[in-house]
Amino acid sequence: MTTELSADALSGLRERALQDYEALVARGLKLDLTRGKPAPEQLDLSDDLLSLPGGRHTAADGTDVRNYGGLQGLPELREIFAGVLQVPAGQLLALGNSSLELMHDCLVHALLSVLPGAESRWVDQERIAFLCPVPGYDRHFALCERFGIDMIPVPMTAGGPDMDVVERLVAEDPAVKGIWCVPKYSNPDGVTYSDETVARLARMETAAADFRIFWDNAYAAHHLTDEPAEIADLLAACADAGHVDRAFVFGSTSKITAAGAGVAFFGSSPANVQWLVANNSKRSIGPDKINQLRHVLFLRDADGVRAHMERQRALLQPKFETVARILDAELGSTGLARWTDPKGGYFVTLEVPDGCAKEVVRRAADAGIVLTPAGATHPYGDDPRDATIRIAPSYPGLTELEQAIEGLTVCVRLVGYEKQAS
Repeated sequence: MTTELSADALSGLRERALQDYEALVARGLKLDLTRGKPAPEQLDLSDDLLSLPGGRHTAADGTDVRNYGGLQGLPELREIFAGVLQVPAGQLLALGNSSLELMHDCLVHALLSVLPGAESRWVDQERIAFLCPVPGYDRHFALCERFGIDMIPVPMTAGGPDMDVVERLVAEDPAVKGIWCVPKYSNPDGVTYSDETVARLARMETAAADFRIFWDNAYAAHHLTDEPAEIADLLAACADAGHVDRAFVFGSTSKITAAGAGVAFFGSSPANVQWLVANNSKRSIGPDKINQLRHVLFLRDADGVRAHMERQRALLQPKFETVARILDAELGSTGLARWTDPKGGYFVTLEVPDGCAKEVVRRAADAGIVLTPAGATHPYGDDPRDATIRIAPSYPGLTELEQAIEGLTVCVRLVGYEKQAS
C-alpha cells in the first residue's frame, strides 16, 4: 500500500501533515461518524407514519389490531416484504422493532430449547462456535461474546466469505453451529454475495446437524446506484440441497422507515418458523400490530417500498460520493490507504497501513472527530492487522461530513508518515 520515499521527502510530508493536524485540532470540531444511523432528513420521509392508522383498527382479514394475538404478524405486511427478503409470505414472521432482537432470541432459544434437527440444547454441549466473516458487524460479535459462543474469523472476498475456509471448518468441527452473514452490501465492506457463494453455503456438508446460517439481510432494499445488486435465494437453495432447515433470514424496516419504530422479520423453513413461534408464545402474546398496520398503509406494496427507498437514496448517495471524492483527493496519491466503493448499504471501509488504525482513530478523537473504535469490525474487538476503520456517512449533514472526512485524511497522513519514519 505504501510508496517508497526518500528521507527528505518523507520528512517534508510528515512536517506538513503535522501542521495540518495542529490546525485541525485548533478548529475544535465535534463530529460523530460512529454508527450508521439514518439522518433526520431520512426519518422525515416517514413522518406520515405518525398520523397512521388514523381511525382504522382492523387488518385486511378483519383482525382488531388493538387486541392480543397474531403471533405471525399481519399477512398483508408479510406479503409486502416477502419478495424483498426472498421468503414466501407463509414462512415469514413480522414481529417487533428490531431484527437484532430476533437474532438474540434465536440464539437464546437455540441455547435453551432443541432446534429442529438437533439432538440436544446448545447449552448442554461442551462448546459452541460461530464463523464470523471479517471485517464484519460488531453487534453480531457482541451477541456471541454475550453468550460465550466462540468466534472463528473467516476472511471476506469480493464474493462473500472465503468458502474454502468455511467448508473446511464446518465439515471438521461439530461445535461450529452457525455463520453470520450480511449478504447484500455487507457491513462494513459493501460486498454482495455471489451466486456461487450462496450455492456453496446451501449445499456444504456440516459436522453439526443443527448448523444455521444467520442471514442478516439488513440492506436488502438499500441501493445507492441505478443497478441494484441481486442475490440468489438462499432459502430455496437450502431446500433444493436437502438442507431445508439451514437458513434463518432476518430483515427489518429500521433503515427504511423509522429506525426506532420499525418492524422486524424472520423467515425460514416451516419447522423453524413453528419452533420460533412456539418459543415466542412463552414471552409475548403478539407483536405491535398497530405499528404493522401503519407500515402497510404507508408503504402499500412492494412498489411502494422501492419508491420510498429511491427517496432514501437521493439523500444518501451524495454523502457516499462526498466520502469517495475527498478520500481520492487527499489520499489517492499517497499510497497510505485503500477504501471501498459500495453500491449500497450504510458503510465505507477505510484500510490504512498495518498497525495504524487505532492511532488514526485516537488522533481523530483528539481532534473532535469520533469514529467507530478500531477493531470493532473483528471478533473480540481484535483486528490482527490493526488496519480497518469503518466510516458511517449517513447521519451527518454534508458540511459536517466533509469536515469529518477531510479531518480523517489529515490523521491518516500524519500517522502513516510517522509509521514510515519510525
